[in-house]
Amino acid sequence: MSLVFAAITPHPPLLIPTIGKDAIKKLEKTKAAMEKLEEDLYLAKPEVIFIITPHGNFFPDAFTINACTDFQSNLKEFGDLITNLKFKGDINLATSIRSVSKEQNIPTTLITETNLDHGCSVPLYYLAQHLPDVKIVQFGFSDLDAKAHLDFGYLIKEKILNTNKRIAVIASADLSHALATDSPAGFNPAGAKFDEKIQELLASHNTVGMMQIESETIKNSSECGFRSLLILLGILKDIDYTYRQYSYEAPFGVGYLTANFVL
Repeated sequence: MSLVFAAITPHPPLLIPTIGKDAIKKLEKTKAAMEKLEEDLYLAKPEVIFIITPHGNFFPDAFTINACTDFQSNLKEFGDLITNLKFKGDINLATSIRSVSKEQNIPTTLITETNLDHGCSVPLYYLAQHLPDVKIVQFGFSDLDAKAHLDFGYLIKEKILNTNKRIAVIASADLSHALATDSPAGFNPAGAKFDEKIQELLASHNTVGMMQIESETIKNSSECGFRSLLILLGILKDIDYTYRQYSYEAPFGVGYLTANFVL
């Protein structure tokens, strides 16, 4: 099977040593989980990583596919001028997914953006450490409904299954930003409810349940990764996997979930 790896990762810039410094100690569970996930990914021997980010170029009425040939990390907004990750893109896979999306009337926009946002840079800093030749394709979600996100994921899956390349998929997704009074979005009781529900539904393979989460709960949780998860679940539709949650913690009032969908 061409799909060899699938995972959810958080993307707190504080995980980067030059940014987090001593604060990394408060993210020990997440850091250990990411290091475990890196081992899993290395053993999967991917040739290409598909990464879904909440923080790239955004179009409300279309999904984005980044067909850039050369990528580099960009963490300058967090004061990091040292970390410098570089990757080649897979323009053939990117453009072929775009072509299929047009045939299936799924709205997509092809972009060419060199700089990788922190939603990509943080996970790749950990997971691609020993994969110097791996290529990447970056995807972004939209404001379209949940079904559209699942459909887009399923389209990507069909393309994955029709290639002879070994593909890994990473859904970069922080959960609620409203878990404590000092959270980025302040406190809202919907935050904990949302994070608990997401973990429960993922563990039970309940994609239908994901689509039935109340829109008000999603909005009030101030999440940034729900739609990343929907695209990933679309990719995993009809594929057997074992869900393994490696960690969940929220030391800064933001929910950080790390999990592997073992194929």
